[in-house]
Amino acid sequence: MKQEEIKELSTDDLKERLAEEVSRYSKAQLHHAVSPIENVQTIKANRKTIARLNTEIRKRELEAAKNN
Repeated sequence: MKQEEIKELSTDDLKERLAEEVSRYSKAQLHHAVSPIENVQTIKANRKTIARLNTEIRKRELEAAKNN
């Protein structure tokens, strides 16, 4: 998920998407621990997407606090 796509989402959608990505990441880690998956880059991509989502959520929280 690219940064431009993330910026277009609402805050509620971001939180929903974050929960989905964390779940997907956990499952990928578990599957990789049991039997190595072919493309481990998907785990890395999930981690980066989670970080991007967290960053955007935090950015919006700071903007909201600054405006109040």
